[in-house]
Amino acid sequence: METAPGPWIEALRSSHDSLRALAQPLDVEALQQMSYDSEWTIAQVLSHLGSQAEIFGLFLDAGLSGEDPPGGEAFAPIWEAWNTRSPQAQAADALQADEAVIERFESLDADERARLHLAMFGMELDTTALARMRLSEHAVHTWDVAVALDPDATVAADAVALLVDALDLPAARSGKPQGKARRLSVATSSPERHFTLEIGDKVELVASEADETTPDLRLPAEAFVRLVYGRLDPAHTPSAEIRDVDLDELRQVFPGY
Repeated sequence: METAPGPWIEALRSSHDSLRALAQPLDVEALQQMSYDSEWTIAQVLSHLGSQAEIFGLFLDAGLSGEDPPGGEAFAPIWEAWNTRSPQAQAADALQADEAVIERFESLDADERARLHLAMFGMELDTTALARMRLSEHAVHTWDVAVALDPDATVAADAVALLVDALDLPAARSGKPQGKARRLSVATSSPERHFTLEIGDKVELVASEADETTPDLRLPAEAFVRLVYGRLDPAHTPSAEIRDVDLDELRQVFPGY
């Protein structure tokens, strides 16, 4: 996994620029159409990204000052404020808030990047980890918007190249065992990676070494990222090599969030 914060912040900038290009031309009717997420319109996806941008600004403040990170009591008023805005305001304000937090990431000097630290969600987070958290939601939700406008849209390649090496945490957090123990080998392309997926009492995804055996599942890394994030429905599944794997079963293991 990439440990320097620079590439993650650069991918965040690229994701923001892509989101802006998608969202700025949309009129009210387009903003109110459903995103890939069946419970959110495009405007609501943007609102979520905007509210999270505000929250990540609070995380940056705490991480740089050495204070405890904010808890749920700080989040609720932010979410409520965003939820009450019109679709047009949600879209415009989200792009502004997102730009602001990315500029903050970009403005961190070497000392600040080294100093930033948060004990949060049961983890010890540095600048790289915080940028990784933001990119994981930003790139995937940007796809939620993009694919609603273009069914052939894919998650940005620069984000995929980073996120594919950081799938162990979302796999463990969101994976839902279905009562059937399985051990599967997975290989990806663009970039090439190899994993072992253990499904038992819990879900565990670990990187593995390439070998000469045929993997149980071979697919593009972009599709595997979407699978783990619950976004690989049949209509958006590219060609894959499958051996003794039921993709519908894996979709149930990874319902998304």
